[in-house]
Amino acid sequence: MQSIESSALEPTKAELKDLSFGEKLVRFIPVYGLLILTIFLIVLFSIMLPDTFPTMLNLRAILSDKAIIAILSLAAMIPMAAGRIDLTVGYGIVIWHILAISLQTMFGIPWPITVVIVLVLGAFVGFLNGVLVEVAKIDSFIATLGTGTVLYALALWHTGGRQVVGGLPDGFYALSSTFVFGLPITAYYVFVITVLLWLILEYTPIGRYLYAIGANQKAAELNGIPTRKFVVGAFISSGVMTALAGVILASKLRIGQASVGLEYLLPALVGAFLGSTTIKPGRVNVWGTIIGVSILAVGISGIQQFGGSFWVEPMFNGATLLVAIGIAGYAQRRKGAVKK
Repeated sequence: MQSIESSALEPTKAELKDLSFGEKLVRFIPVYGLLILTIFLIVLFSIMLPDTFPTMLNLRAILSDKAIIAILSLAAMIPMAAGRIDLTVGYGIVIWHILAISLQTMFGIPWPITVVIVLVLGAFVGFLNGVLVEVAKIDSFIATLGTGTVLYALALWHTGGRQVVGGLPDGFYALSSTFVFGLPITAYYVFVITVLLWLILEYTPIGRYLYAIGANQKAAELNGIPTRKFVVGAFISSGVMTALAGVILASKLRIGQASVGLEYLLPALVGAFLGSTTIKPGRVNVWGTIIGVSILAVGISGIQQFGGSFWVEPMFNGATLLVAIGIAGYAQRRKGAVKK
């Protein structure tokens, strides 16, 4: 069973060949509409909040706060490219950030080895998700929901409902607190991961195979693509990136607690779903995901600076998710009408 169907709607050269400039502009609006809206919000908030919004301090805050969500959105995007969904991006970060701290404070393991252990465990969970989906033939939504719930239960058991605290090495803190050229190092993590994923998905056979599987798995199998291997690999990649986000979160918070992490699930999925409505509408893509995360970051930051209450962020995330799903559904229907 497939939780998500991937199919691109970006205009082709053949479609644009005989169109006038105005018709081309209308054809491209759905492609870059979200990017245009993001720029519009930045300009709007900069005009209305000239003393606080268009500042380096606000830029640093946005990049620092939303870097983890961006990594999780990119992690969720990989299985989505293959027509699957991975809910462990929200649950996994809970246990990974706890382990990143407890392995150092309780067992005295050096932080570089701790990071490697957490990443390996993240890969194992991703492999388990892939096996459940491809071998056991469980729908990816159900499989990852079950796996994620188990991980959350393990986090509660490990901590006993208490915070995990203790002195950590400066090198571990530096993973999130370092600034390079005036910007937080976490922004550079996101940039490097984004470029790598973009190159892989757009310019290598791996990316073409994942999109082919997401569009029609049976057709991909008939064309000789080892679908099981690539789907499992997509879940492993997602698991590793989720574990990396957990390590960064642990370095940032400096404490581990089971109540932290689940709030990242919704915005991460929103960012990935929004990514399927822009740049390459109807198909999840790297730059679209980054734009999706950006509009969430800009919108929430601007609203909060206007004095929005604590409930504004989840309200904005939920409403945006509904809009994103609605746009994606419309895009799919439009593609079906064009085919007919």
